[in-house]
This record gives sequence, C-alpha cells and structure tokens, in this order.
Amino acid sequence: MAIYLEFEQKLKALQDSIDSAKIRNDIPAVEILQAELEKEVKTVFSNLTPYQKLQLARHPDRPYVLDYVRIIMNNYYEIHGDRHFADDKSIVAFIGYIGKEKFIVIGEQKGRGTKNKLFRNFGMPNPEGYRKALRIAKLAEKFSIPILFLIDTPGAYPGIGAEERNQSEAIARNLFELSSLKTPIISVVIGEGGSGGALAIGVSDRLAMMRYSVFSVISPEGCAAILWNDPSMVETATQALKITADDLKALNLIDKIIDEPMIGAHREKEKTAESLKKYVLEEYQTLSQLSIDELLKNRFEKLMRYGAFEEKTIAEISNETIENSETLNEENNLISENENQADEVNIETPNDLSEIMEDISNSVKDE
Repeated sequence: MAIYLEFEQKLKALQDSIDSAKIRNDIPAVEILQAELEKEVKTVFSNLTPYQKLQLARHPDRPYVLDYVRIIMNNYYEIHGDRHFADDKSIVAFIGYIGKEKFIVIGEQKGRGTKNKLFRNFGMPNPEGYRKALRIAKLAEKFSIPILFLIDTPGAYPGIGAEERNQSEAIARNLFELSSLKTPIISVVIGEGGSGGALAIGVSDRLAMMRYSVFSVISPEGCAAILWNDPSMVETATQALKITADDLKALNLIDKIIDEPMIGAHREKEKTAESLKKYVLEEYQTLSQLSIDELLKNRFEKLMRYGAFEEKTIAEISNETIENSETLNEENNLISENENQADEVNIETPNDLSEIMEDISNSVKDE
C-alpha cells in the first residue's frame, strides 16, 4: 500500500478516485482524473520546502542501498566483516559489475519493517561498520577497482558500546585514509546524509546527491532542540541549515544533483536507479582517464576548497583596519556636512500655534 506524506493528501484523493473509476471501467473519468493528478503533481512538487524535501529523503518506501544494488549491479557478491570485531549489518558491501565496469559498492542500509530496521540498526553504523568499509576500500585499492559509496544514514550510532570501541577514531581514520586511497571514488547521497556518519564514506573524487536527498551536520530535530528547545521549530531549523541538494550545489559543496522523478524516487525506483547508473558510469569514464597522481592531486584540492579561507599577515590586517577606519571617518564627515547644510536652510514657519488658528478664523469670516 502506497504511503502518502501530509503534503501529498490531494494526490492520494485523486489516486483513490482514479482507482475507483478503473474498477467501474469508467475510461473517460480515468483520463480526466489522470490529467488532474499530473497537474497537481507539478503544482506540489515544483514548490517543495526544505522540510518537505527532508520528509521525502526519509520516506519509508524510498529505495535503499540493496534496492539500487539489485537494479544496477550484475554478478555481484557480498563482502562481510571488519576482521577485528564483527560484521556490522548497517554497512553493506558488494563486488560486481555496473554495466561492463567492475565496481565495489559500499553503503548504509536502513532496513524496512521493524525486524529489518532492528537488524540493520536503523542504518546507524558502529565503529566496526566504518572499519569494514575501510577494509573493503583498501581491497578495492589493491586490485585497482573503483568504489561507489551510497550514503543513507541518520548518523553514526551514539551508543555506549560504539563509544567504547572508538566511534570518533573510526570515522576520523576513514576520512584520513580515503583522502589518499589510490583508486577512483564516487559518493552519492541517496537519502539522508547525517553528520559524521555520512562523512565517513563521503570522502571521494565525485560527490553527488539525489534530487530529494539531504546532507546535514546535525538533524533538524537536534538543531531545534539545541537552539530553541522547541520541537515545533524543526521547519525553521531545516531552512537555516541549508541541507537540500539545491542549497549544497549553490554553495559548491557537491559536484552534481542526480535527477529523480518529480514525484519521488520511491514511486519510480527503476527510473531513479538508471539515472544513478548513468551518472556513475559517466563520471568513472572521466576519472579513469587520470593517472593516480592526478587523481590524488585533484581530490586533495577538492577537499581543501571546503570551507574556503584566506591567509593574511598581521601587517596586512592592520593596514586594512586603518583603511576601513579612514573610510568610515570620511563617511561620517560627509554625513555631518549634509546635516549642517540642512540646518542652514531657513524655512519661515509661524512661531505660535495661535497665529495659525487666527489666520484660519479670519479666512472663514471673509468667506
């Protein structure tokens, strides 16, 4: 049964009417209602707010990593374990083919239904999950196989056990190691990219996002709780955080927005998967033309462009401060001169309100 979000209720009503018309075999009604549905889809999905896009990114029917693997890969084989502690089920990895190209695909799997969500820990990896991802990435490097990371997590698991096993070190180690891995890396946010849990498999030569995915330093709910202590401020937090694909592309923090059907990836999974496959193969063709030295150089420069800054000496800062101060003084002097000129203008006005009233009274008598 299809799940409709709050802002999709008109679509649900129209779809229900179409289904009823089909049962009655009322073809003219189906055609009319179908046209209305298409019009409503354009109206609703052309004006989505950041919070509505967040809801789509979290949609329970949205395609997960395993869905994409089954559609875009062939002759694939799953790889397990970190060889130190355990096989984290929230991180899945496969070796196989995308088209005619050999790939290793590593991603975060949320799981559907209560049983699978618990089995996959709601897509929140433990340290062993990130170490598993790094071990398999090193395997890809050894055999010169390109890597596709598929990001979809609320964040790294914050449990006591995870902290005891050094969650922060596992994430930091991935950031460090992946930045110099000698094989092409492509990362795509397919749903929710939550904080360090997403960054741990987000260091890459190409970083893209699906149209209705999000990438954030903190969940909007967490932001609203910290800043306002008010759950009702979650929409304001979503807007302020700039977490949508459009926002991040405008800030040059991602390389590409991968289009998905206007009505959402969860309604046309095959079409969405084909868009993802096309992007991955096109980008790999570009990356495969580079030497390893060029690949690493470009990756390093890409990472250094995040959070752009400019270095200046103390003398340069002092000179700029003096120049700004002089400019400010000139502006203040100009304002003072204008005020003085205004004061010098003589405007004849009655000195007493009684004079005004007397003039009005005399003019009335004359009439």
